[in-house]
Amino acid sequence: MGCFAGCAALLFPRLVLFIMFLTSSYIGRAYETNLWPVLGFFFMPLTTIAYAWAVNSNGTVTGIYLVVVVIAVLMDLGSTGNGAHQGRKRWD
Repeated sequence: MGCFAGCAALLFPRLVLFIMFLTSSYIGRAYETNLWPVLGFFFMPLTTIAYAWAVNSNGTVTGIYLVVVVIAVLMDLGSTGNGAHQGRKRWD
């Protein structure tokens, strides 16, 4: 079930984040307030999920867990940048 959730998170990160928020305390254990997961839902969903995984697995974001979070940040920024590029391309 964990592999399915991981693959689904790559395809539909906002949906997985929403389901995780509703059905478990996984997100709540990683963040002290609900503000960061809500902001993460709108701006960087993969990073929010990766950070929650790192904190729940290791307790801190160090070592390989930091690498995973950085890759998630780059994927989130890449998807945002690609959307902006496609929007400019459409108007040209």
